[in-house]
Amino acid sequence: MNDALDRLLARLKRPLLYVMGVLYVFAGVMHFVVPDVYAQIVPPVLPAPLALVYLSGLAEIALGVGVMIPRTRRMAAWGLVALLVAIFPANIYMATSDVVLVGAPAAIRDPSTFGRWARLPFQAVLILWAWWYTRPMPDSRD
Repeated sequence: MNDALDRLLARLKRPLLYVMGVLYVFAGVMHFVVPDVYAQIVPPVLPAPLALVYLSGLAEIALGVGVMIPRTRRMAAWGLVALLVAIFPANIYMATSDVVLVGAPAAIRDPSTFGRWARLPFQAVLILWAWWYTRPMPDSRD
């Protein structure tokens, strides 16, 4: 069973890389499209929420592109791990402060308590997904 799982993961690693990269680029672009929505989850103890939103959006775009390029893949994957750790306080703030995302689509404007808290362990999944690309690809071309 373990060998079958290893083979499946090896086959999925490359396509999932591009899914991840595109998701980060999209998320980063959204930081520029609706920055005020993102600024609402920046913990109040941090300075210049809008600047942090733009900075994190730029980082998501650059790292999302970088992870799709073999030459920069490992460095970008480590950058994604660091970014996900850095933005974790925003997820904690959102979970503990009942933030209502003014200006966001109705479906995500006021997440349930479960949805707010589910983001926290999901962040670990995203970190592990990015970390996976700090390791060589199965075909070792990069």
